Amino acid sequence: SLAVLQGLEDGLKKAEADPSVKAVIICGENGKFSAGADIRGFSSPNIQGISLGALVSLIERSKKPVVAAIEGIALGGGLEVALGCHYRVAHVKARMGLPEVTLGLLPGAEGTQRLPRLLGVPAALEIITTGKYIPATEALKLGLVDEVVEENTVEAGIHLANKV
Repeated sequence: SLAVLQGLEDGLKKAEADPSVKAVIICGENGKFSAGADIRGFSSPNIQGISLGALVSLIERSKKPVVAAIEGIALGGGLEVALGCHYRVAHVKARMGLPEVTLGLLPGAEGTQRLPRLLGVPAALEIITTGKYIPATEALKLGLVDEVVEENTVEAGIHLANKV
């Protein structure tokens, strides 16, 4: 939603400006990272505020390490947010993917560019064109995530951020 995008933008800008902040962890609520955009919002022509693509680019440009702590699902725009992060930690039960292709839509926040850079073209094309969900253990093998954990992903993300 626009409120989530705005909250992420505000939080990132605040963190960038605060010299006491050394890294940023992005996580979801209620055991889910993000299911992506609400498709019903696509028909709203007068949405004002930051776009998902601009937000992902803002994350990627951060001078401070940004870690995605993925629990549950990171789908569509949610995965694209995670792709903008410098590091990704996933819970062992997490699943990731770009299912919007099953609705006839391509990922719209540069996931089609970031995923091939991260995984290579063949693996990225498989994910982009099929809409299949990738379990965390497979995501680790592909290089989509940096760590898979069985405990709290936020704590694991903080640990990783402290290492880097």
